[in-house]
Amino acid sequence: MAKVSIIIPIYNTEKYIKKCLDSVIAQTLEDIEIICVNDGSTDSSLSILEQYSQKDPRITIINKTNSGYGHSMNLGIDSSTGEYIGIVEADDFVNPEMFEELYRLASENQADMVKSDFYYYLDKRSRKAGKIAKNKCFKVFNVKDDNTILKMMPSIWSAIYKREFLKENNIRFLETAGASYQDTSFAFKTLASAGRIVFTDRAYYNYRQDNESSSVQSKGKVYAICDEWEEITKYVNERPEIKKEINDIKLSTQFNAYRWNTMRIDEKYRDEFIEKYSKTFKEYYNNEEIKQGFFKKASKNELKLLLFNKPEYKKLINALALKKDKKAQRQKAFSVRINPSRVSIVLFNKHLVEIG
Repeated sequence: MAKVSIIIPIYNTEKYIKKCLDSVIAQTLEDIEIICVNDGSTDSSLSILEQYSQKDPRITIINKTNSGYGHSMNLGIDSSTGEYIGIVEADDFVNPEMFEELYRLASENQADMVKSDFYYYLDKRSRKAGKIAKNKCFKVFNVKDDNTILKMMPSIWSAIYKREFLKENNIRFLETAGASYQDTSFAFKTLASAGRIVFTDRAYYNYRQDNESSSVQSKGKVYAICDEWEEITKYVNERPEIKKEINDIKLSTQFNAYRWNTMRIDEKYRDEFIEKYSKTFKEYYNNEEIKQGFFKKASKNELKLLLFNKPEYKKLINALALKKDKKAQRQKAFSVRINPSRVSIVLFNKHLVEIG
């Protein structure tokens, strides 16, 4: 049994996959298995995987027809044999010491999961994300000690997870074909269920920012975030022992996630999504699930508008979305490369906002 099984889901990433594989192969922790799940790539990704697997026996290739990220990840989990499971996206890469350091922390603390900080990577430059607070580092705790960890950006790839922990808690990915945000429910379920979590503010993972394709215009992806939160709601409702501890922050985080999505989607879908958003929270309101703790992280005024005055809420969201777009345009205009031989001004892509 390997110490860590590293799952790499792949779909048409021929431009980046070599750098990714090189970084995983070069890990100082040699006792790893590398599970590459090719999701029906139509470029040369599979050929590259086959070349690498001939050179390194630790690489296993699962080749399948295209069925989406969630299905790829579940196949990888089911095929893994390691004590812990790690995830590396095919367009990202990792520092050589990542899995040795995370495994050491996991072993020393008998942790269900260990989560690190990461780098935003753009144009051959890295910037530390700063997502892990120092007061949370190098000690064991769980959601009962601090439920604000549930608000963390779902950077599932900057962590390792005990395989038996995932199995015992039936933590899997949704297999919604073609959907987005499929790390959302996985991230929430792991943080909500883990009895022993260790954080480190050291960063090892390089999260590429120059290979982003927007889902704003896609009708099929407008409600993908709802699928993930419905899965989270189902998971929490089936576990009354954790629902009591986390329901307020679960609802406020969901509220802010839907708010963020409302501003992000194309305006032509906004009214329709607001109807869904309002209906969902009207049910919570009528079931008396929204309590005072909810308003520590969510706006009472915005909730009132959403539930009882949707026209005014739509005006508010449209105004906020317009302001957000103008800010993004100003940043893009400022992010102009001057003379590469002298100086470059680069602003990191800030399309990913930590909600809550």
